[in-house]
Amino acid sequence: MRFPLVLSVALGLAAPALANVPCGGSFSSFVGGLKQEAVSRGHSSASVDRFFANARQDPSVIKADRAQGIFQMSFVDFSRRVISQNRIDNGKRNAQKYDAVFDAVERNYGVSRGVLLAFWALETDYGQVQGNFNTLNSLLTLSHDCRRPELFQPQVFAALELYERGDFDPVNTKGAWAGEIGMVQMLPEDILANGVDGDGDGHVSLKTSPADALMSGGKMLRGLGWRANEPWLQEIVVPQNLDWAATGLNHTQTVSQWAKQGVSARSGALGPSNLPASVLLPMGRNGPAFLAYPNFRVYFEWNKSFVYVTTAAYFATRLEGAPVFDARNPEPGLSDGQMKSLQKKLSARGHDVGGIDGILGEKTREAVQKEQVRLGLPADAWPTAALLSKL
Repeated sequence: MRFPLVLSVALGLAAPALANVPCGGSFSSFVGGLKQEAVSRGHSSASVDRFFANARQDPSVIKADRAQGIFQMSFVDFSRRVISQNRIDNGKRNAQKYDAVFDAVERNYGVSRGVLLAFWALETDYGQVQGNFNTLNSLLTLSHDCRRPELFQPQVFAALELYERGDFDPVNTKGAWAGEIGMVQMLPEDILANGVDGDGDGHVSLKTSPADALMSGGKMLRGLGWRANEPWLQEIVVPQNLDWAATGLNHTQTVSQWAKQGVSARSGALGPSNLPASVLLPMGRNGPAFLAYPNFRVYFEWNKSFVYVTTAAYFATRLEGAPVFDARNPEPGLSDGQMKSLQKKLSARGHDVGGIDGILGEKTREAVQKEQVRLGLPADAWPTAALLSKL
């Protein structure tokens, strides 16, 4: 199942110039402005007219864009909700069925198969649920909306270029509400920059060809900085006397330095001793613990949600044989109202929390940790009622 509240914003290597068409106002006038700009960029009037012929504004896209409740869940709750035994079993079957494709991805781009399998599963249930929004209308609606036009307007022109290549149908191409297309949900710019004809049929068909989708996803990850033959996330055991203020993605030490402080792998061995890593505590010092390696940061170029990213990275390790994480006994988190109240208090103290949205993202975590240090609380970046009370 695609959880559309978080936009996959991994941009391609070469983005078209931003459109000069103001957002808002009359939708038909806005589309007219896009058509004029498309012609000014060298596209033929006939091609542009055909591409935009059935353009419509879609209010359901705006409704989906504003609905962000699911990522207010904790890591434990969210991961248990989306990582089912059925998805694990289907992942193993797909790993065998497309073994040659995964071998090619690993050989050409250095991306381990579990990583793409996890994205494939979480984004579209291995291609079964790709979204039913008209892609062009989604992109036009979000381009017209003034919340993030700088992101979506270039996607319209990228879709036009795909259309002229024969790889986009403005009437029949459908996907997620935010304009992502295909089995691993890529935006048109990403497809232009990273699309790979994995099955050799002369087209990049991310909706119908697993080979195209997986090869394209692997190429995009490499372009975003994926480091071949390196881990991304590993469950660990942490000592109770660890310096909690040194944890979090904003703090890094080498694996050997963490090991000297008593950090150990819950199964297997830690990564290379000289590799930089961060101790990640999604639900504080009493909850699950992971070591996040440099490749983990690449996940945030694919998706901006901390909970989604951590879940996708952990799921990838499960698909490659890691055990179910030890949830331990984390302190209760905050309700939506409490989290928004906390964010308001943190913002009032000068912290950048990335918006008062009730979501515990990385910016809010960093602000929480700084206040925990100031107040003499265990600085594990997990907000509690005690912290809220002290603030």
